[in-house]
Amino acid sequence: MDKFGIISYNKYGNFTNYGSVLQTWALSRVVNRLGKGRYSSVVIDYCPKSHMRCNILNPIPLMWDQDEQSQKECILSLPAIQANNDKINMFFAKQLTWTKLRFDYTNFDKEIGKENLCGFICGSDTIFCTDETKGFDDGFFGQYETMRKGFTIAYAASFGDSHFDEASLDILQERMKNFKAVGIREHVLLPYLETHCNIPIKQTLDPTLLLEAKEYDEITATRQLKEPYILLYARRYNEEMFSYAEQLAKEMKCQLVDISLRASNASKGHIMRYDAGVDEFLSLIKHSEYVVTNSYHGLIFSIQFKRPFRVFKREQADTKIAEVLRLTDISTQRKASLAFLEKSINQYYKK
Repeated sequence: MDKFGIISYNKYGNFTNYGSVLQTWALSRVVNRLGKGRYSSVVIDYCPKSHMRCNILNPIPLMWDQDEQSQKECILSLPAIQANNDKINMFFAKQLTWTKLRFDYTNFDKEIGKENLCGFICGSDTIFCTDETKGFDDGFFGQYETMRKGFTIAYAASFGDSHFDEASLDILQERMKNFKAVGIREHVLLPYLETHCNIPIKQTLDPTLLLEAKEYDEITATRQLKEPYILLYARRYNEEMFSYAEQLAKEMKCQLVDISLRASNASKGHIMRYDAGVDEFLSLIKHSEYVVTNSYHGLIFSIQFKRPFRVFKREQADTKIAEVLRLTDISTQRKASLAFLEKSINQYYKK
C-alpha cells in the first residue's frame, strides 16, 4: 500500500495543543478512508526549525506572556502540564501511525527516503503562518529537495494572521510551485493565490470538520463531572473572558471548569483541568452547559457537539475564528473539501 506522509504541527511546541493533535488525527483518518486500501497515511515526526528550542515541560523561557504573574501561574501549572503531556503522548502513540525517525532541517533530505513515502501532505493548522515559524519553514512549504522533486500537496493550511510585504509575497509565490495542489483554511489570501499560482487552489475546511460529531465518540471520555458546568478553555489569558465566564457560571448556577494556565484560579472555586487528555477535553466540551473560549478548535468542537458558546479574540487567531463563525453550510462544504482532497491526492496516480 502506498503511504503519504502528513507533515504538520504535532509533538513540538512550547505548549501542547488539543487542536494540533485533533486536526492531525482527523486528517490521517480521512486520508486512510479515502485510500480504500490503495493508500494510507503516516504522520511525519517533524520539528520545524523555529520550534527546536521549545520545551513543553519548561515553557516559561519562550512563553508568550513574560509578565511576572503569568510566569508564576505557569510554575504553579507545571504538574498539570506534565500530566497533560503524558496523556497526549499516549494518544499519539495509540491513535496515529508515525515515521520511524524524527526529522528536522538537519536530516530531512538525507533520511526521509528510508520511510518509503510516495508523497507528502502538508497540513493542516497554521503551518503557513510565517509569523509563528519566523519565516517560511522548509517542511511546511514543501521546500526540501525530496518534496520539491516528488509529490507534495497542502490541505487546509492556514496563514493565521500573518503579515506579508511585497518581498515575502514573492517568496510565497515561489514556494507555491512546490505543490501540486493547495487547500487553504481561510479566504484572506485566496484571491492572491488564485491569481499568481498555476495549480489547483481551494478554500477547504479544517480536518476536524471533515468528520461528523459521532465519529469522535471512540476517542471521547465519559462525562467528567456529574454537576452542570461551564467550560472555560483559554489558549491565552484574557481578563475580560475570565470575568465573563465567572459571571456566567454564577448566573447559570454551574461549576466552572477551567482549562488554562491560571492555576491560582483554584482558590476562586475553578475546577482546574489543564491536565486533561484529548479524550477528556472532548468530553468536557461535549457535556458542558456552555463553552467560553478564545481557541479556534474550542470553537470548532463547540459547533461539532452543538454546545452554546462565546468566543473571544486572540492574537494570531482572529482571522481563523472569524472564518468559522461565517460557516453556514458545513455539510456542503465538507463534501467539497473531501472531493478536493481526494482529487489532489489522486494526481499522484495520473502523473
